[in-house]
Amino acid sequence: MNLKIPDVLITFEGIDGCGKSTQIEKLKVYLKRKDITFTVFREPGGTAISEKIRSLLLHETEEINPVTELLLFSAARSQLINEKVIPLLEKNEIVILDRFYDSTTAYQGFGRVSASLEDIYTLNKLASHQIVPDITFYLKISPEVANKRTEGTGKDRMESSGDDFFTKVATGYDMIASSNKRFRVMDATQSPETLHAQILKIIEDFQLSAV
Repeated sequence: MNLKIPDVLITFEGIDGCGKSTQIEKLKVYLKRKDITFTVFREPGGTAISEKIRSLLLHETEEINPVTELLLFSAARSQLINEKVIPLLEKNEIVILDRFYDSTTAYQGFGRVSASLEDIYTLNKLASHQIVPDITFYLKISPEVANKRTEGTGKDRMESSGDDFFTKVATGYDMIASSNKRFRVMDATQSPETLHAQILKIIEDFQLSAV
C-alpha cells in the first residue's frame, strides 16, 4: 500500500484495555516504514494546555463533578484541534487520534450521564471545531475481558471507575457505532497482528475509494 490521501483524520476508540495503543503503535511503525507523513495525538493531551488538563482529569485525587469532567475533556479537545490538528490537516497530512469526541459521548454521556446526549452532541461539535473523522476504528471488547487485560496495572482515575461504568460505556460505543458509517467495528479479541492487518486493509480500501 502506498498511502497518498490528503488531510485524513483517523481516530481509534474503545474502552480501556481494548488495545488501542498497541494498534496505533503498529500503524505508526508501518507508516514510518512507508515514509508517509503523519502525526499522532492522544486525548486529552497534545498541547501544553491540554496536557495540564489531562493531568487534572486522570490523576486528580479530589472528586470531580461529572459536568466539570465533561467540560474539561471538551476544553482539552478544543485546544488540540485548533492548535495542532487543523493546521496539519490544512497541510494535507494524516492525523491519528487516540480518542476523540466519541469517547466523550460514550464515557461522559453513557457512563457518567453528565448531560443529555443532545447537549453532548452540541458540545462535541463546538469543541471539535466541526472536524469529523474520516475513519473511526472501534476496537470492541467486553468489559470483562478488558478488565482481565488491565488487571494488576496502575490505573488512572478514569480506568478505576468500575465494572458497571464500563458496561455503560461499552453500550454507548455500540450505539454510536451503529449510527455512524465512518465507524469500523473491530473484534479486539483477535491477535494484535490479525487486527493490524485488517486495519491496514480498511485504510487501503478507503484510499482506493478516495481516488
